[in-house]
Amino acid sequence: MVKPMPDLHAFVTELFSKLGVSTDSIALSEGPRTVVRVQSPDAQAIVGQDGESLRALNTIARRMVEKKHGEEAANFLIDINDYHENQLEVVRKNALMLAQRARLFKHDVELPPMSSYERLVVHELFADDAEIKTESAGEGKFRHIVLKYKAGATAGA
Repeated sequence: MVKPMPDLHAFVTELFSKLGVSTDSIALSEGPRTVVRVQSPDAQAIVGQDGESLRALNTIARRMVEKKHGEEAANFLIDINDYHENQLEVVRKNALMLAQRARLFKHDVELPPMSSYERLVVHELFADDAEIKTESAGEGKFRHIVLKYKAGATAGA
């Protein structure tokens, strides 16, 4: 697990202050990527339409940290009022449903295009699956995951 910058909490607090966005709480949760969970009454303005503003904010914040502390310190994600977590839950449920289809029909199934982090979550979801293998395909904004049925795989093997 890569450690984020030394005082990520203070950085995010200052960033939101400079943006004029009020926050109720800011908490860090460690994992493959540190998630900065921010609760804010101004969430809708920060998230934007379909999460576009939040993606932009994350890109800018990571670039700022990367420039000052190096690339490894920029391994974090800012999540406002659990927007990203809720989106990831939808991605997980969709992937699990499509994996069932791949098992039932014993053929490959393509998921819709998704961000690199969403693809990482799906790859991790099926990392230990005996019947489904994941592969990324496509380029740029069309990059997606293909759920590949493993021929000859048996359940529980």
